[in-house]
Amino acid sequence: MSLETVPKELRNLRACLLCSLVKTFEQFELDGCENCEEFLHMKNNRDAVYECTSANFDGLIAMMSPEDSWVAKWQRIERFTKGCYAISVTGHLPPGIVRDLRAKGRIYNSRDVSART
Repeated sequence: MSLETVPKELRNLRACLLCSLVKTFEQFELDGCENCEEFLHMKNNRDAVYECTSANFDGLIAMMSPEDSWVAKWQRIERFTKGCYAISVTGHLPPGIVRDLRAKGRIYNSRDVSART
């Protein structure tokens, strides 16, 4: 698919590197990530949005009933808010943020399957 065939309003979608929630750059900057804001602090922080999200992701899951969805359980997103999620997100959180997550007791499981065999 060429870039010309993608509608303009979908070209700046990004996925959270921690939970894979998909929103526009502006939505992440305005509202942060509904699942990860306490860890990633993206709200009103343009640099954090660039560091903690990726424009390179595969697939899209629209999740409306997280507690009833076997797909949500399979993707490990059953405890997250309703919304659209990427199946795979290319990229990794910066090491400093990973250390902060570990210190707060949150395990970081990369959603990047491009490097997996």
